[in-house]
Amino acid sequence: MSNETTTIDFEKMDGLVPGIVQDAGTGEVLMLGFLNSESYAKSLQSGFVTFFSRTRRKLWMKGETSGNRLRIISVSTDCDNDSLLFRVQVEGDGLVCHEGTVSCFTRPIALAGDGELNEKEETRG
Repeated sequence: MSNETTTIDFEKMDGLVPGIVQDAGTGEVLMLGFLNSESYAKSLQSGFVTFFSRTRRKLWMKGETSGNRLRIISVSTDCDNDSLLFRVQVEGDGLVCHEGTVSCFTRPIALAGDGELNEKEETRG
């Protein structure tokens, strides 16, 4: 991995880019976080995904307390150089989400015509 922070466009979103995390073995999307240039450089240097917390306004390495660190297998950018895709191997017990699941994307949303409830049905409960 080379450390080319200048190729990523951090300016479009006020210094941040979205970072999609995908399991390198299964292809499952595990989570989405945000990186600034410092967290991006640290990720490339350490080999583990490091994000920038928008609420705490500081860097954080996913799994630093749980042990479920995200070891980078590969990283790529999209065609506009303003989003990152990290293909990772999860260390620890593999539960990436803070709610104790493998993926943060566990809440399905019904599509119109696919059993979606309208407002009247929801209020009848």
